[in-house]
Amino acid sequence: YVTRSVANHLNDIARADPDLVLRTLESWGKAGQQGPRELGWMTRHALRVLVKKGHPGAMRLLGFRDDLPVEAEIEVETPQVAIGGAVQFTAQVTTPHAAQVLVDYRIVFARPEGKSAEKVFKLKKARTAAATPLLLRKAHRLRGDATTFRLYPGAHRIILQVNGRDVAEGSFDLI
Repeated sequence: YVTRSVANHLNDIARADPDLVLRTLESWGKAGQQGPRELGWMTRHALRVLVKKGHPGAMRLLGFRDDLPVEAEIEVETPQVAIGGAVQFTAQVTTPHAAQVLVDYRIVFARPEGKSAEKVFKLKKARTAAATPLLLRKAHRLRGDATTFRLYPGAHRIILQVNGRDVAEGSFDLI
């Protein structure tokens, strides 16, 4: 319970002062007063917000190179989706050498009056092979009955993010 509480507090602090949280976690790692498994879990949990934002320091601390050369493509297989349906897409990620990758995707939702809102979703944590495409497929359900987030018809975008960097984009219309 204490470990979870500390990690949640660090996650909250990271919104205001990311560098303080990164320095704290690095110093705890060097001190070696915690087991690597517990500190690893705490670090991943404490950096949730920063990972979603693609913070380079958080990526490096978790073992993902933010400067990794990446070739990526995304193909939206359902260019029109009804509210309550699912947008389906495939993605392909290629790196020049074997590397750890954290692949997320963001959906940029259409909002009233021409505004937009973004949400980040996890896709895959994997190790790529040199010059070999990592193929990913996802069907993201667009629930019309969610109580926390209302959907609006219009143009939406899906942005593929690898190790915190935007690498490919696709779009679909919500009807």
